[in-house]
Amino acid sequence: MTDVRPSSGAADGVLHSLFTSDQGGHEQVVLCQDRETGLKAVIALHSTALGPALGGTRFYPYESEKDPVEAAVRDALNLSRGMSYKNAMAGIEHGGGKAVIIGDPEQIKTEQLLLAYGRFVASLGGRYVTACDVGTYVQDMDVVARTNRWTTGRSPENGGCGDSSVLTAFGVFQGMRAAAQTQWGEPTLRGRRVGIAGVGKVGHHLVEHLITDGAEIVVTDVRADAVARITARHPQITAVADAEALVRTPLDVYAPCALGGALDDATVAALTATVVCGAANNQLAHPGVEKDLADRGILYAPDYVVNAGGVIQVADELHGFDFDRAKAKATTIFDTTLAIFDRAKADGIPPAAAADRLAEQRMAEARASVPRQAAAR
Repeated sequence: MTDVRPSSGAADGVLHSLFTSDQGGHEQVVLCQDRETGLKAVIALHSTALGPALGGTRFYPYESEKDPVEAAVRDALNLSRGMSYKNAMAGIEHGGGKAVIIGDPEQIKTEQLLLAYGRFVASLGGRYVTACDVGTYVQDMDVVARTNRWTTGRSPENGGCGDSSVLTAFGVFQGMRAAAQTQWGEPTLRGRRVGIAGVGKVGHHLVEHLITDGAEIVVTDVRADAVARITARHPQITAVADAEALVRTPLDVYAPCALGGALDDATVAALTATVVCGAANNQLAHPGVEKDLADRGILYAPDYVVNAGGVIQVADELHGFDFDRAKAKATTIFDTTLAIFDRAKADGIPPAAAADRLAEQRMAEARASVPRQAAAR
């Protein structure tokens, strides 16, 4: 475990991200290194106001970045902040955290590396609860859990809830239904054309909900095998070459379900859809995109609100997992999303800003209650 200390080069950028950037305000950031296994990781805790920080472990190479370590720290800061807001809006008693393991999981992921990572999670003494994310899976969490007891998303055989993408997709579908009701007057996607960018862990489950609901579906994915699997199962699905082609395709709903930053200036300008609702985290590439969407009459369902089904699922695991109980809570994403749209309309602000206000209010109330609770004891 390494302290973040002033030095030249990348560390200056790390300190800037932590203390002076728009994503500052984090309680704790831990840099982890285990030379024997090659582990290099970042664990970021944004807030524990509502309870122990909960968020997944991303395993990603950042090879295209000028400085992979700097990119990983920034990603961890952004994602952990998003988890604070997500958990607040999901109504669970957890703050926000996120971990990033730097490297290509297909090249460096080993049992020993995951065990070493689990020891760093253990060193935080329960302030951080981890789970799956991009590049990590249920079987990985089974390994990580062998060195700490603050790991969720484990297999049912090991006392866990299994694949959290199941309820992530279900929650996105609930958010999409709420958007449909707001935009078109009915909580259904029947007869609507939905474009899904990314049909991997979450996207392929979302497809099943939409097919059942009667939607027409267009998909794309950077992995040809993912597209091939989904079109083989549902030959009526149309596939296009890439996300750029998808946003230009006539759509009713655009669903970004891959990595973040999907909604940038060029994408918003090209969108044909009048609803955006997807599973990806941090979809807005920069501040102001939410206003651009609203100005174009595009209803944006805030990502951290609609994709909270997965965190609801893994949080339930900590209490002895009950799928029906977790699914019932994930169903409330429909009502939460409607409430955000109503708040946005009443306040004359974009839905993303309305969601932020509600999440910040809940976290502020939790922080304010701590002294009173301590005095009562």
